[in-house]
Amino acid sequence: MVFVADIDMPETELDTTPQSQEAEAALLGVMLYDNEVYHRISHIVQAQHFYNPIHVRIFDAMRKLIMAGKLADAIVLKNRFSQDSTLVDIGGVEYLALLLDNAPPTATGTDYAKLIYDLSTRRELVRLGKDIIEDASNPDSDTDAASQIEDAEVKLFSLAETGQTNRGPVSFSDAIASSIEMAAAAFQRDGTLSGVSTGLVDLDRQLGGLQRSDLIILAGRPSMGKTSLATNIAFNIASKFRETNGETTDGGRVGFFSLEMSNEQLATRLLAQESRVPSTAIRRGDINRAQFDFLTDAASQIEQYPLHIDDKGGISIQELSARARRQKRLCGMDVMVVDYLQLLSCNKSGRNGNRVQEVTNITMGLKALAKELNVPVLALAQLSRQVEQREDKRPQLSDLRESGSIEQDADVVMFAYREEYYHERIKPDELSLEFEEWNTRMAQIAGKAELIIGKQRHGPIGVVPLRFIPHLTKFEDWTE
Repeated sequence: MVFVADIDMPETELDTTPQSQEAEAALLGVMLYDNEVYHRISHIVQAQHFYNPIHVRIFDAMRKLIMAGKLADAIVLKNRFSQDSTLVDIGGVEYLALLLDNAPPTATGTDYAKLIYDLSTRRELVRLGKDIIEDASNPDSDTDAASQIEDAEVKLFSLAETGQTNRGPVSFSDAIASSIEMAAAAFQRDGTLSGVSTGLVDLDRQLGGLQRSDLIILAGRPSMGKTSLATNIAFNIASKFRETNGETTDGGRVGFFSLEMSNEQLATRLLAQESRVPSTAIRRGDINRAQFDFLTDAASQIEQYPLHIDDKGGISIQELSARARRQKRLCGMDVMVVDYLQLLSCNKSGRNGNRVQEVTNITMGLKALAKELNVPVLALAQLSRQVEQREDKRPQLSDLRESGSIEQDADVVMFAYREEYYHERIKPDELSLEFEEWNTRMAQIAGKAELIIGKQRHGPIGVVPLRFIPHLTKFEDWTE
C-alpha cells in the first residue's frame, strides 16, 4: 500500500497509538471493489473501530447504502460527500478512486477486518489502563478501591464483548435494525417466538419466549415450586442448545446462580427429572439396578448440556454481577437464573439496615445486569406472609416482599401457585361429612399448578396452567 490518509494529529501519537491506516484503506478499497465483502466482515468490524475519522465516515456511508440494497461505489459516495470539506482535504473523489485502485484481493478482506478490530481493541485497552491509573492515583477521589475495581471490571467486560469500553448512544437506524432482527427470528420460528423458548408451550405462547435484557421475576410462597420451575426452564433451554458459526440458533447456555441450594442438590433434581427416578429415592440410595442404569444414562446426557451452576451463597449484587460477567466471558451465557433475590445483599456505601432500599438497589442491579449482558435474567423471589391470611391465596403484585421496586424494575412478574398444597393442609377427618367434598375437590386439582402472569411490560397478563409432578419436582405443560 503506497498511501496513508493524513489526519491532524501529532506525529508522536501516531507512532505510539495502535493503528494501521493502510489496513483501513485496504479494507475500504476491497469493499468498493466488491460490496458483498461487507456481509462477510460486518460481524467483525464496525465504523467505530476505524482510527481515521474520514475512514469512519466512508465505512458508515457504505454500510448504509449496502444495507439499503444500493450500490456503494466511488460515484455514489462522491455525491454523498460532495459538501464534505474533510474529504476534499484528502483529495476528494480522487481519494476514493485511489482506494479502489490499490484494493488488494477480496479474499483478504476478513484478515484486514480482524486486524482493524484488534488494533481498535488495543487502543481501548490503552485508554482504559490510563483511566484506571488516573482514578487510582487521584488522592481526592471519593470512590473506594472496591468500587473502582467494579467499574474497571465492567469496562473490561464491555471491551471483551464489543470492543468498546463505553457504549454511546445508538442511532435510531441501528435500533430499527435490531428490532427487525428480532422480528425475523420470530418469523423463522413460524411466527411463535422472538425470545428463548422455556420448553413450556403455553408459557412461550404468553411471553413469546424469554426476551434479551428482560428482568423476569418468578415469585411465590415456600413449597410452591419456584426452584423446581426455574430448574425445569434452565434444563429445557440448555438441552436444546444449538449454535452455528459461534451464534446460538436454538436453546441457550444457562448460568444458574444458586444462593440457597448446593450444586449437588440441583444436580439431583435434574437427574430425577431426566431419568424419572424419584429424587427422594436418589438421595436415600433406594433404587434398583434398572433405575441406576436410568440415572447413569441421564447423567451422561445431562453433562453435555451447557448448564453452569454457581452455588456460592452470601454474596452481594456487585459480586454476583462480577461472577456473571466472568461466566459469560469464559463459558458463554444466553440466559441467567438467580435463586433467589432476597438472599443477595448490597455492599454499596450508605447501607444502614434499610432492607427496602437494599432490595431496591438489588433489583436495579439485576435489571442493569440484564441489559449489560444482553440476556434474560430470571430471578426468583419470596412473597410476604400476608398471602396466607387471605381466603383466596392466589398471589398478587402487592404481595411482593420488602420492596415495590421489584414490580417497578421487572419486565415480567410471574407467580407460582398450587392450590393442592393448601387444600392438603385442611384435610378433614375421613369419617366426617366434609371429607367427601374435600376429596372431590382434591381429585380436581391434583397435580395442577398455575403460573400467574401479574405483569408483562410487552404483552398481556393471564394464567398459564401447568402440571406439577411432586416426586420428580418437575413442571410440564398441562393436559386434561
